[in-house]
Amino acid sequence: MPTENDNSALDNLNFDNRFVRELPGDPEPDNFRRQVYSACYSWALPTPAKQPRLVAYSREVADDLDLSAASCESEDFCRVFAGSRLAKGMEAYAMCYGGHQFGHWAGQLGDGRAINLGEVVNSRRQRYTLQLKGAGVTPYSRSADGLAVLRSSIREFLCSEAMHHLGVPTTRALSVILTGQQVARDMFYDGNPQLEAGAVVCRVAQSFTRFGSFQIFTARDDLDSLKKLVDYTIRTDFPELGEPSIPVYLRWFEEVCRKTAEMIVHWQRVGFVHGVMNTDNMSILGLTIDYGPYGWLENYDPDWTPNTTDAQGRRYRFGNQPKIAYWNLVQLANALYPLIMRAESLQQALLAYTETYDAGWQAMMAAKLGLLAFTPGEDEALTSNLFQLLQAAETDMTLFFRQLADIDFTLGSDSLPAFLLLMQQTSYEPLNDDTVELAKAWFVSYRSRSQRDGQPQQARRAAMNAANPKYVLRNYLAQMAIDQAEQGDFAMVWELLDLLRNPYSEQADKADFAAKRPDWAKQRAGCSTLSCSS
Repeated sequence: MPTENDNSALDNLNFDNRFVRELPGDPEPDNFRRQVYSACYSWALPTPAKQPRLVAYSREVADDLDLSAASCESEDFCRVFAGSRLAKGMEAYAMCYGGHQFGHWAGQLGDGRAINLGEVVNSRRQRYTLQLKGAGVTPYSRSADGLAVLRSSIREFLCSEAMHHLGVPTTRALSVILTGQQVARDMFYDGNPQLEAGAVVCRVAQSFTRFGSFQIFTARDDLDSLKKLVDYTIRTDFPELGEPSIPVYLRWFEEVCRKTAEMIVHWQRVGFVHGVMNTDNMSILGLTIDYGPYGWLENYDPDWTPNTTDAQGRRYRFGNQPKIAYWNLVQLANALYPLIMRAESLQQALLAYTETYDAGWQAMMAAKLGLLAFTPGEDEALTSNLFQLLQAAETDMTLFFRQLADIDFTLGSDSLPAFLLLMQQTSYEPLNDDTVELAKAWFVSYRSRSQRDGQPQQARRAAMNAANPKYVLRNYLAQMAIDQAEQGDFAMVWELLDLLRNPYSEQADKADFAAKRPDWAKQRAGCSTLSCSS
């Protein structure tokens, strides 16, 4: 692969590459599928793209990397971030990790279609790892081709940036670039693969280390490599905790539990369903990572999962995400136990997850409902009855909470008809008599509870609108952008990217993007459920 310096701005990026300098690597230099032992990574060059073409890029992520718009719109940008050229300082590698998939230990997994380009330190001394997804095979690709297609790449690109602007901890995305080649994918796993346009996403994060990065070494009884990775992670990503030691290991694990809980609270707040919460898809930094068969709740249903692979067991359904995150943390605790040998201390650290999640959930629900604070007991019943109502009425979660802020309690009893109209307008099915009675009873109790806080309507509305987005990346909107992009028109990708930069703001000319899911999208692939195929 050419690495010549052509005076591109990309050759001026400050690569540090501490990960490969300080951690054990695979001594085998050749890129072929294999089991890799006693190594955190293997060298793996991207497969050069035939004819790279820019679809879109994030100006905010570019700013973080000290890249100008001119640099991002250059031909060399496409070459580098489609995998056709390594810029100066880049060292391409794939990470080794294992994981539990759908509750079962899967052994070695690793970056099967992700290739890290190295770690950039920007002008503000912030460290970012650059990673190409869909740039070809690695030693961890197993039987797959290491490639990705345009539809999944657009979904990951848009959702990464949408989640960031929603205030959800997440990895980011710099760009999505067409490769100019066709990739075969069996989207429905029905034995009928189709050729689709290939694409590469450049993902950006402080680190892409996962729970499974530690699990693989414990599973293989490689405690030396485990300790090296734990010590590296603490020194690099958690330096405030101090020099690695058993007490610091415990404080670090407690912090991971806390960060994970905070992330899950945000998922529940905005109605995001990850779809494949395997331990290899859990970030050690508490970031949303690996946007595959994700989805957004439209009609409120705690049992909904967007992943067709999960359709029977519904392990990763919306309402089960908090429990799955805890289960995954238990698996991480088991992986760390050989370094700590204090089961009770690890159990105590796990309490940080439940305590952080419970407190965070209560504060989040108070904010969504415009309450000054969450009152245990009374408000637990209020929220429980609300979610029962929303599920029974098949109410659009995003629209409901956003429009609830507009109900003016100063109207007294006249506010009830306004609420019933809101319910009718935000539900996907007509309200029956039982649902209307549920709605009346809940609203009367909610109005009374809110009025006791004594907040002026303007203040209540502003507080609620800061917690409840008006715009999210609805499944059908992403699919519409994909449909157009597959015809060579990227305008809607850019439009959604711009819209989702300000998800809490009123955007007068974008009302169509804050509407219920249309009937045509209810069962269409990509708009309702997806497979893990990309």
